[in-house]
Amino acid sequence: MTQPPPDPARYTVVQDFDGEKIEVVYRDARRPPDLGEGDDDPFARNGYLGYCPPFNRRTYEAAPGIICDQDVAVTLRDGTVIYTDVYRPDTDTPVPVIVSWSYFGKRPGDGMDHWDTQGVPKDTISLLAKFESPDPGYWCHQGYAVANADPRGVGHSEGDINFHGSQDARDGYDFVEWLAGQPWCNGKVGMNGNSGVAVPQWAIAALRPPHLAAIAPWEGTSDIFTESLYEGGIPGAGFQSVLTSLLSGPGKVEDLGEMARRYPRMNNYWRDKVADLSKIEVPCYITAGWSHFHLRGAFEGYRHIGTDKKWMRAHREFEWADMYSPENLEDLKRFFDRYLKGIHNGWELTPKVRIDVMDAFDCDYQSRRAESDFPLARTRYEKLYLDAADHSLSPEPAATPASVSYDAAEGTATFDMSFPQQTEVTGYMVLRLYVEAEGNDDLDLFVNIQKLSTTGEWLPTSVVGQPHPGAWGKLRVSRRELDEEKSTPYHPVLTQRREDKLKPGQIVPVDIPIWPTSRIWHAGQKLRVQISGHYIREDWFEPLGWDTCNQGRHVLHTGGEHQAYLTVPVIPPKYADGEHIYR
Repeated sequence: MTQPPPDPARYTVVQDFDGEKIEVVYRDARRPPDLGEGDDDPFARNGYLGYCPPFNRRTYEAAPGIICDQDVAVTLRDGTVIYTDVYRPDTDTPVPVIVSWSYFGKRPGDGMDHWDTQGVPKDTISLLAKFESPDPGYWCHQGYAVANADPRGVGHSEGDINFHGSQDARDGYDFVEWLAGQPWCNGKVGMNGNSGVAVPQWAIAALRPPHLAAIAPWEGTSDIFTESLYEGGIPGAGFQSVLTSLLSGPGKVEDLGEMARRYPRMNNYWRDKVADLSKIEVPCYITAGWSHFHLRGAFEGYRHIGTDKKWMRAHREFEWADMYSPENLEDLKRFFDRYLKGIHNGWELTPKVRIDVMDAFDCDYQSRRAESDFPLARTRYEKLYLDAADHSLSPEPAATPASVSYDAAEGTATFDMSFPQQTEVTGYMVLRLYVEAEGNDDLDLFVNIQKLSTTGEWLPTSVVGQPHPGAWGKLRVSRRELDEEKSTPYHPVLTQRREDKLKPGQIVPVDIPIWPTSRIWHAGQKLRVQISGHYIREDWFEPLGWDTCNQGRHVLHTGGEHQAYLTVPVIPPKYADGEHIYR
C-alpha cells in the first residue's frame, strides 16, 4: 500500500468562536493535478479519497437519460466560489435535487473505479457516484437530480477546508438555496449520504434553509470531539489525521488531529462543530449501524432533533452495504417521494423506529422490528453485579470484598453470567466500576460486552465478514466527571472539561457509557464483560487507534462498599404464552 505523503508544514490562524479567541491549525491540502503539481501521484490515483480530476466545465450525457452539468460555479455569500457536478434526468420537467456535501471529491476521476466500498459487489454503484453518496445512476432514473458538491477548499473550490462547524453550515445553506433557484429544480432540496456525507447534514439543517425539505443522514456522527477524537476522554486522533492527509484542494485544510492534541478539552472551537439538533425541523430519516463508530451520534441525532417527523432504522450491517441495498434504496425513495415530491404514499405509517436484533455472526434474531421510540418504552433496567473473587456476574450484590488486577498495557479481566432464559438486551448499558491505578495516576479502560455460547465459545457478530468485539465503551478515568444536566441513569455524559488524576492507593467510582446495542441471548448462553487497557480488535480496515496512558497495573474492586455492576436494558416480550414468546 502506498504510504501517505510526509507531514506538511502547519499554519495557525486566530479565529473567534463565540467570543473565545482560538488559534486554529491548518496544513497544506494536497494539490489537484491541474494546479501545477503534476498528475502522476500514485497515492492520488489508486482509489484514495483525495484525488481531484482536472477542471473541465461542460454539459454532457453522462449515461443514457442522464445529463451532467460538470464543474458548475456557485458563489457563496462571502464571494467564495465553489464547484459542483449536477446529474439530472434528461427532461424539461423540474425535479427535486438530493445533495451530497462532503470533503471527499465530487467525482472519482479519469481511469478510476468507484471508491473502495467494502461489502458492496463491483458494479453495484455507478461511476457517477461520489463516495458514500446517493448514486445518480439510480436516483436520476427515479426523477431526481443529484448535486455532488466540493465544499469550500475542496478540489477546485476556493478557500480553505473547514471541517463541519458553523462556516461549513453557512456554506451548505447557501448551496441549498442556490440549487432551489435553478430552472431544472422544483424548489425542493434534500440531503443524503452516509458517514462523512451524513455528518454535515445536522449543522446545515439546524440553520433551516428555506428550501431544504428533508434530510437522510445515514450513519452520521453528531459530535466529533466526544464521539471520535476523545471518545470516553481517550485521545484517538489518528483516523482524523489520516483523513486530513488525503484531502485535496487549492489552499489549506483544518488539521483536526493537531487541534485535538493542542486542545484536549471541550472548548468553543469544539462546540462550534456540534449542531444544535433541537433546531432541525425538516423530516429526517436516520440510520445507525450497531457495529460502527457513528452509532452514538446517529442516536443522539434521532433523540434530540426538533421535529417529530423522524424515523430511525438500526441494523447490523456495515454502512456501505446497507446504503446501496435494493430494499433500502426503495425505502429511502418512499421517504423522498413523500417530502420532495409531495406524493401521499403512506410513508407516515412507517414505524418511527425499526431495529435489527442481532444474534450471532451474520444471523439476526429479528429484522426491522417496529418500535415507537428509542430507548424502548418497555425497557426494564437491571443490575448485574461483578464479583472479582470468581469473575462472575450476578443479579445479587457481591457479599465479600474482592479485587482483580491486570497489566495496564496488555492485560484483560472478564466477568461472566449465564442467562437462565431467553433475554433481549436493547438500548444503553452502563458499567459502574471502582478502580485503582498501581504505578500510575490514570487509567484508560476499554470495555466490550460479548456473547458466549452455551459451551463458552465467543459468538461475535459479523460485519463485512469480520468479527465484531461487541457493544463497547471507553473511559479515561481522569475524565470521569459527568455532566449532571445531560446525564441519565442509563446514559452518562462526560463533561470533558477537566482532569482529575488519581493518588496512590485511591479507589474511585466511574460510570462507563456503553454505546447502544440490540442483541438476543438464548437460554444457557453467557454475557461477558471484557475490561482491558487496550482496544481489542483485529483485522479491521479502518485506521482506528488510541493514545493510551496506561502503565503499571489496573485494579478492579468489587463487593462490600465497592459494588461494581453493569446496568442492562432488558426488553420483556410484547406477549408471552407458556413457551411461546412474541417479541
